[in-house]
Amino acid sequence: MNTLAGSRWVVTGAAGNIGVALRRELRAAGVELVSTDVRDVEPVDRTGDRVTVADLADLAALTAMFEDANGVIHLGGLSDEADFHDLAQVNIVGTYHVLEAARRSGVRRVVNASSNRVTGMYPTDALVDPDMPPRPDGFYGVSKVAGEALCRLYSDKFGLSTISLRIGSYEEEPRTPRERATWLSHRDAIAASTAAMTTDEHYAVFYAVSANSEVWWDRAAGELVGFRPTDDAAEWNLPGATIEPQGGSFASPSYSLDRMRD
Repeated sequence: MNTLAGSRWVVTGAAGNIGVALRRELRAAGVELVSTDVRDVEPVDRTGDRVTVADLADLAALTAMFEDANGVIHLGGLSDEADFHDLAQVNIVGTYHVLEAARRSGVRRVVNASSNRVTGMYPTDALVDPDMPPRPDGFYGVSKVAGEALCRLYSDKFGLSTISLRIGSYEEEPRTPRERATWLSHRDAIAASTAAMTTDEHYAVFYAVSANSEVWWDRAAGELVGFRPTDDAAEWNLPGATIEPQGGSFASPSYSLDRMRD
């Protein structure tokens, strides 16, 4: 991460689990941070982490916040299945606001937190790569497909560099049979994020997943941006069969229908 020293990055969703862990590592590497969320954010130190409360709905506030930043790490948004109207407003419109604010303020790169759930309807015996058609396992996955499409548009049409990470199951250790394939360790999450921040690629989408022995997702796109994970869920004993398809229980009709408003 030495190439990041002295740069300035904005982190949305800074109060979340990945946001807090990543900010600690970036500050240790000498990155100046602006950390924002819709809830109170604790700074990781008192000198180089400026915290602020802001809503992704506020385009003007985001544009002002992004001034003089080298890049934005967009982790903000709803992180699981919800009513589609909420997902559309927060995850789709919110991502549009982040990209548009970046364009207006002259930011060079946006690192976008997408999700493995954009392809959760593929069977577990399929090796999926980012060039294959999306098959989201719910409305949350749909919102992340839209976010990736917006990133593609802003890269192609407006010249903004965008790197999207299809984040796996981010846990301290894997706990379920599904996570034999989907687990993303804390260490590998940091490696994926920093690779996305520093790669020479203008545009990319890759799966942020650990080096698990059970493989559902092609790792070539990650290798292209410099992401080389090291941890493996096989180090834990996780017996049992996985639930089809790759999304597991997330892909069941009830997981979406139970969260819909009347």
